[in-house]
Parts: sequence; structure tokens; C-alpha cells
Amino acid sequence: MPNSQFPIPNSQFPKSFMFVSGLELWQWVNQAKIDAIASEIPQAELDWLLQELAGLDKLALRLESFKDLPEIKLKLSVSELDRLWQRRLQERVPVQYLTGVAHWRDFSLKVTPAVLIPRPETELLIDLAVDAVKSYSVNPASHWVDLGTGSGAIAIGLACALKNTTIHAVDCSWEALAVARLNAENLGFGSRINFYQGLWWEPLEFLKGKVRGMVSNPPYIPSSTVLTLQPEVLKHEPHLALDGGFDGLDCIRHLVNTAPDYLESRGVWLVEMMAGQASAVADLLESHGSYDDVRIFADLAGVDRFALAYRV
Repeated sequence: MPNSQFPIPNSQFPKSFMFVSGLELWQWVNQAKIDAIASEIPQAELDWLLQELAGLDKLALRLESFKDLPEIKLKLSVSELDRLWQRRLQERVPVQYLTGVAHWRDFSLKVTPAVLIPRPETELLIDLAVDAVKSYSVNPASHWVDLGTGSGAIAIGLACALKNTTIHAVDCSWEALAVARLNAENLGFGSRINFYQGLWWEPLEFLKGKVRGMVSNPPYIPSSTVLTLQPEVLKHEPHLALDGGFDGLDCIRHLVNTAPDYLESRGVWLVEMMAGQASAVADLLESHGSYDDVRIFADLAGVDRFALAYRV
């Protein structure tokens, strides 16, 4: 049901703060840098951790000027900070899960291992949706859906960019929906986004023929490839959000086949996909008979990453 009270994840950090001297933290940082190099972890991740947990800015970290501060407010003790960093080095836990925060577009999103960490390339889905509205003079005062919402990033991005829309966000995971709902509430979009638990379109029967735009970042990695992913992804991110079946196209194929029942005429169909899948996805859309003006768009690295089409 929409906007039901999904359980809200608790913060992993206490509400009180610890105070340490700049010198003590600097000494820890120097050792942490050595450990990062030995473990082939980018130093930028250490800086990001300190920005989140110590409130230090990039300039203070680069110049190491924080060393002279009499005290620095930390969200946890230095020993706890070290244990957290060791988890990054030894267990390969992504730094976003360690801090519980991921930055995406202009948003600071809560993330847990129940949701995929939103990637920078996915930000372009919002820009493509906005361009589709402009190109076809689509009335933005309409229904848009985010299928497989995860952290709620896409739904929130759509709500921010398309001011008069109602966004409907669906995920099969209750744990993911709890995170997504919390993010929407924290960022002021709670009244604009409805959340539903279920598989793809299943909870949205009441929207058949009424949806102006569908956006999705579905699982698209072939099952055999999932097992070869870097340990940060393989060991810690939800496989439910990664595994797209034998050829990686199971979910995309389903969205191609089912979306025409829900999209209005000239409704937007927009998904993210894996490198190398563009031709297959374009063929699926063009051969279905319900879409036209099929387009493929590259990400910032020049990789064909997004497919867009319009309901006939």
C-alpha cells in the first residue's frame, strides 16, 4: 500500500560526540594512509570518511591544517574510527555503508546493505527524463514511476526535477523501502512520493494507462558475471539489485513487455543497462510494436548506458 509505515533503520552512530585533539587525529590519519596504500584503497575514501565523521573539509585535509586544532568533534572515538577503517581495508565494506551516507546529485542519502549504493552515472537518468519532458512537451503534472527504487534516489531525483508530478516508487524489499521512505522524508519529498512493496508494476494496477513516465535502474548483470564483481559489490551489495538472469536482460525484458499496459500514449520508457546491452535492448523495444523513437544514450564515460523509448 502507498506510504505505509515501513520500519525506519536506526543510525549506526550515537547522538553524542567524542572530542579529540587535532594532533591525535592527524597521527591516526598518517597510519591510516599507510594502511590504505598497502590495501590498494584510494586515499580519497579516507578523506571522505573524515569529512562525514569528523566534519573536516577537503582543504583542511589536503593541507593537514586540522593538526593544529585543539579539539575536533567526532561522531565516534578514534579507536572506533580505526575499527571502522579496518573493516574497509580487510572486509572491503564500501565506505558508504560504513558511514551510512551516499552523495547523489544534490542529495545526501542514507544507505544500508539493504540497498544498492547509487552510482554517479545513474544521475543522468533524471536529466534524460527532464529532456524527454521538454522535447515532447509532456505535461509534467502527471504520474511517474520508479520501479526498483532501492534507496529512493531516482524517485527523489524525479520529484525534485519534475515539480508537479506524483511519483510512485516500487521495490520488492521492505528493508529497501524503509530506507527510501526515510530519505524522501528527510529531503522534504515525503508528500510527493508514494511507496509500494511488490514486483515491478504489480502494486500499480490502478495506474494502468495513466503513467506518463517509467524510469528504472533494474538488475542487469548476467548471473555468471555477478560472481566476478569486485569484493565491495559481491560481498556487500544486495544481489537482488544486481542479478539480471542468464543474459542480464530478464528484468529489462519484463519491463519492455509489461509497460505498455501502464504508459499513456507518448509515455516515456527509460532504463539504465549494462555496457554491451544497448543493441539487444533496442531490438527488444523496436520488435515489441508498442514503442517508437527508440534512443540509446551514453554515460559520461562514453558507454552506452541508457535506453529511452515512447509508448505509441
